[in-house]
Amino acid sequence: MLLKMLLKLPFKLLFLLSSLIFLTACSQSDTPLHQYEHAVEGAFAAEISQNGDYSITSSIHHGLSFWDNRNNKLLYQWQHHNAESNDIYIVRISANNSFALSASRSEFAIWNIKTGKNVGFYQVSDSAIRDIRLSANGRYVLYGQVNGKVVHIDLKTGRRLEMPIHSEKVNSVDLSANGLYALSGGNDHRAFLWNTQTAQIIQEFNFKNRISMVKLEDQGRFAFVADNQKASQIWNIETGELHSTLIYKARQSIFSSVRFIDEGKYLLTGNGTKTVRLWEVDSGLSVQNWTVTPRKATRPKTAVVYSATLWDSDKIATESSAGLLEVWQIN
Repeated sequence: MLLKMLLKLPFKLLFLLSSLIFLTACSQSDTPLHQYEHAVEGAFAAEISQNGDYSITSSIHHGLSFWDNRNNKLLYQWQHHNAESNDIYIVRISANNSFALSASRSEFAIWNIKTGKNVGFYQVSDSAIRDIRLSANGRYVLYGQVNGKVVHIDLKTGRRLEMPIHSEKVNSVDLSANGLYALSGGNDHRAFLWNTQTAQIIQEFNFKNRISMVKLEDQGRFAFVADNQKASQIWNIETGELHSTLIYKARQSIFSSVRFIDEGKYLLTGNGTKTVRLWEVDSGLSVQNWTVTPRKATRPKTAVVYSATLWDSDKIATESSAGLLEVWQIN
């Protein structure tokens, strides 16, 4: 019926309608509001601070670079003594923007953001680091290893807690801002929420496939746990009950970055095929998505989304393997 109606329209009106449809489609195109280059030939790792003010990148030519995003200014360039630049594959910024962390598979370093000075280098010799997190005040570090251990360290007192809770390698860890609660997930299809002071397991999450990503909400209300297939769940930590499940059509979705934003109302995810997606936490529904810009010379034309966050109140910012900081409008 609609097709018949369209065919009866005058050619000029039909042309105008088709043009309008085309322009509407273009208005949803993946064009960033702003784009800044942070790594000339791409990045091995990158993270944006929670409020978007800073970014840290690990790249081929510049090693570790720390950026003031609001002024597009390079603040510091750092390097590890015992690792090549391409070995630094994890970078983090503490929740209060006081400290930064960089890690290879066998060591990690802590940096003071205010002064730019190194706070310390730490060796890990028994098994390779898979993921690592830093508390807000830079006092606590949590990392997961290939051997299944999750290690919590108090850098002030030297207290070290080893949790051999996973039977296979750990893929993802997260640490609460105060350093008191940890979340870890591994190849054994399990994730654990536990107290870093008492070593008591608070909740266990069992999945059918390998856990690929875990994340805690800043206020300690929610935990995100996803496997490497199609199970992506948000749990209410206070009640221990499932809060929502992300709803998507893809047969599988492996996330490269996850962050709760806007006081836990929304979730931002990134993946290895350029896509950033905004989700409603309560419903699990996708609200909007963007496609980050790949580098022109790359084949295939893709990029890994390393980090995304809320920029002001109506935009998001992303860092990707293309070495670009990009700012996008939320509709």
